[in-house]
Amino acid sequence: MVSRRLTGRGDTFAGYRSRLVEALRARGIRDLAVLKAFAETPRHLFVPEALRPRAYDDAALPIGNGQTISQPFTQARYLEALGLRGSERVLEIGTGSGYQTALLCALAGQVFSVERVRALALRAQQALRQAGVTNASVLLGDGTLGWSDYAPYHAILVAAGGPEVPPPLAAQLAPGGRLLMPLGDRGAQILTLVERTGDGADLRRTPLGDARFVPLVGEHGFDA
Repeated sequence: MVSRRLTGRGDTFAGYRSRLVEALRARGIRDLAVLKAFAETPRHLFVPEALRPRAYDDAALPIGNGQTISQPFTQARYLEALGLRGSERVLEIGTGSGYQTALLCALAGQVFSVERVRALALRAQQALRQAGVTNASVLLGDGTLGWSDYAPYHAILVAAGGPEVPPPLAAQLAPGGRLLMPLGDRGAQILTLVERTGDGADLRRTPLGDARFVPLVGEHGFDA
């Protein structure tokens, strides 16, 4: 399926998106597909209406229920690390606002996203529809269990920090696939790229730097 964006005539936010893309480029983001996704994805639809004037700031913003929409540079860095090429099946843990879901949809073939907070899941689904995204599915549930119905996944992106990679997520990663997750204690983690080797037997870990994300809550994460 093809994802579409509400861009074109009448798009009053296009200039703001262009400035955001230039800010990301200035900070070292080089993947042209990632930059194009930011240029075409309407972030203002994924933030509370009162915060829309700040929608294209390179900053995290509150979205309610104790959650935030992540800083665009952080998301761009993560998306670059996944190295998506357009046809992959991707699992996202932590739908949140749905903005990162929309970015993933611009970079992959199909995105399956799991969110544990009902209000966030419902708002994200509405925003994705408004943005014209057609290749995303959202499930209300425990993200540490993944979404086995559509496994294996070529890429898994976990938008919360946990003590270890949840075994169900590792099991749902395809041979040669990549999983990106902040690993460590509550409030301070190391962003880690986990790759399943070609024969599918082992997981190779590469630390990518410090990260600070909300805790991953669930059966294979932290207690609520």
